[in-house]
Amino acid sequence: MDQDLAARWVARWDTQQERYIADREERFRVLIDVVEHVTGDAAEPFVLDLGCGPGSTATRLSARLPHARIVGVDSDPFLLALARASRPEAAKIDYRLLDLAEDRWHDPAVRGRELDAAVSTTALHWLPPERLAVVYRDLAEVMRPGGVLVNGDHFYDEQPGIRALTAAVKERRATRAGVDGNEDWKSWWAAAAEDPALRAIFSDAELRGTSTGYGNRLSQQAHAKMLLDAGFREVGMVWQYGDDYVLAALR
Repeated sequence: MDQDLAARWVARWDTQQERYIADREERFRVLIDVVEHVTGDAAEPFVLDLGCGPGSTATRLSARLPHARIVGVDSDPFLLALARASRPEAAKIDYRLLDLAEDRWHDPAVRGRELDAAVSTTALHWLPPERLAVVYRDLAEVMRPGGVLVNGDHFYDEQPGIRALTAAVKERRATRAGVDGNEDWKSWWAAAAEDPALRAIFSDAELRGTSTGYGNRLSQQAHAKMLLDAGFREVGMVWQYGDDYVLAALR
């Protein structure tokens, strides 16, 4: 795919995502702060990006940590094609078509290497709780002691009143940031399916998106319990705005 074409669609993706996460860039910065802190002494830290999509997280991570070796995994071939085509030339990023819903998905991703860190942004909430628990155990199995999982995502408070307040705070923030009128997720995919340049390369199925629309609606407490049960030793939130969180789990 042409690099300029891919870059345009990735930029449009980023704008679309800000409709849902007004402080998305700050969330990226915090997530990378954690990875940088934990992997600071490594000559070539090995980082896995779960549900990498068009490479938004991996690209920013590589820009901050150019010495890192990054593997991004996703089950959507079109988003991966965008990621590969728009990847900076000097970036050590390897994108792979792998599905977190499949058993032993991590074997071809890590190939026997120990992870220094794993990251994910707005992706793990698509997994059913029982499958997410398996993914957490898989990560604990291949991550070095002292390594970290950093997950930026929507979490749902177990208290209904607080859940309503966080939703209101998030909505007001989006209005102040001027992003509540941005293109939405469905419109982005519909526009991609109508682009003649993309239709010349990709099938209708590939331009439809692979998301089921499922959200597991897990709370931060539920994530923490699953991670501790999986073998991580400490879990905590390092950033929050509304229902957007950055969770860090130390192996």
